[in-house]
Amino acid sequence: MDNNSIYQFNVQQLNGEEISLSDYKDKVLLVVNTASECGFTPQLKDLAVLKEQFKDQDFEILAFPSNDFGGQEPLEGLEIEEFCKKMGTNYPVFEKIRVRGPYAHPLYKFFADKKLNGQLKSTPRWNFHKFLVSKAGQVTDFFYPFTKPTSSKIRKKIARLLSA
Repeated sequence: MDNNSIYQFNVQQLNGEEISLSDYKDKVLLVVNTASECGFTPQLKDLAVLKEQFKDQDFEILAFPSNDFGGQEPLEGLEIEEFCKKMGTNYPVFEKIRVRGPYAHPLYKFFADKKLNGQLKSTPRWNFHKFLVSKAGQVTDFFYPFTKPTSSKIRKKIARLLSA
C-alpha cells in the first residue's frame, strides 16, 4: 500500500461500520468536512449537483461532518443522516470526526502534513474545506470553503484528473 495515498485509512460510516478508503481506489475524490448549521451548509446541495454532473464517471464525494468550527455540527449519527437526506445528498456521509488539532482523524492529519502526503500542507480553517484526491489516492489540491463545489475551477480539475 502506498504510504502517500489515502487508501491506508479506515473511516466509520454513519451506521458505525468501518470501511477502508481503498474501497474508493481508482476514483477521483472530493473530500469535504461538513456541518449542518454553517453559513456554507447550502454547499451540501451544491455537492449533490457536482456529483450528478460526473455521475457516469469514476468520481465520488466523501463528506465528513465535524464540530470543530463554532459548534456548527451539533447532530450525531442518524440525525446527521436524516439532515443530509433532506439536503439531497447523493454521496457518502461518514461519522462525525475532528479535522484539526491533536485529536484530528488520521486522514486529516495526513492532509495537514506534506511529509505524510508528499504533496501539500492544508488544515481546514472552517467547514466545507475541500481536498481533491487522484485515482491513485494522492491528494492533489485543496479549496477553501468559499469556493463553491460547482465552480469551474473545481470542475475543471476533477475533469483533468478523470481523463488522466
